[in-house]
Amino acid sequence: MENNSEIVFVLHGLNNSLTNRQVYFAFALMSYLFTISVNLMLIVTVCLEKTLHEPIYIFLCNLCFNGLCGASSFYPKLLHDLLADCHVISYSGCLSQIFVVYNYVFCEFTTLTVMAYDRYVAICKPLQYRALMTAQKVAQLLLLTWCFSLLETVVGITLTARLPLCGHNIHKIFCTNWDVVKLSCSDTILNNIYGLVLVFSHILQTGLIVVSYAHLVRASLRSQSSRRKFVQTCLPHLITLLVFTTSLLFDVMYSRYGGGSSLQALQNALAAEFLVVPPLVNPIIYGIKLQQIRSKIFPNFTHKPEITVTDMTTRKNMDLTQTH
Repeated sequence: MENNSEIVFVLHGLNNSLTNRQVYFAFALMSYLFTISVNLMLIVTVCLEKTLHEPIYIFLCNLCFNGLCGASSFYPKLLHDLLADCHVISYSGCLSQIFVVYNYVFCEFTTLTVMAYDRYVAICKPLQYRALMTAQKVAQLLLLTWCFSLLETVVGITLTARLPLCGHNIHKIFCTNWDVVKLSCSDTILNNIYGLVLVFSHILQTGLIVVSYAHLVRASLRSQSSRRKFVQTCLPHLITLLVFTTSLLFDVMYSRYGGGSSLQALQNALAAEFLVVPPLVNPIIYGIKLQQIRSKIFPNFTHKPEITVTDMTTRKNMDLTQTH
């Protein structure tokens, strides 16, 4: 057993992908640049347009910013390793990557919970929405989202950092908490208990989202305006939640039951899906579905040109001139 600070982890996830590294590098680079572009486009659009300074769009900006953090915790190291002959990461670098990745996961869940609450108030209590969702309340919810996520992450990292390690091989393309804990020489019961606490916490968050949407569906059936608002703003939220949860389940299944040497490329894709798909898909889903954002980003495609009486008279005169 050696001092943890001296450990250098070896990442074995790319061992079977060396023959096509240029193709993987080009694909990863384009995916990362596109992820940055679509998220920044949506964030800048909301920030510059005063008409979009509403709680739902502010929470959406937070979701996109968090997506950028999650993608940036994964892509730079992956791009470096695809061009390098040796895939290693220091102990401090590994813990730093774990910190950013897990903070992204926790913040994503909490943000989606807050967005579900916002939609519940907007549809079920429309007359009280302005009074309940004030600028101060929005700021408090954002602060709660990040503080709660950081607290969850710091506790998990602290429990992992205390463990003495007896190995340095990680069979993934990036560091995860479970892979580091498995290398421990000592008892990991505290880590397992805290893992169960986190699972219970996020199951509770999922339950809150389900309950809020049960009320939303019931309220949307009462009037056409509520139904329209549900389709416009709640449907993208449900799709986002489904994409993120599915991607996260793939990673959990891989961590617990994967690890074989066969189909390494497929295993890498499943393990990294929650860091690749949600940050890329979320701004696209909201940008396409929310008419207010779509009209600001693509004004020329969403607004038909207005034809005035003068324009019609001019066209008729031109037609008459051509016929003569």
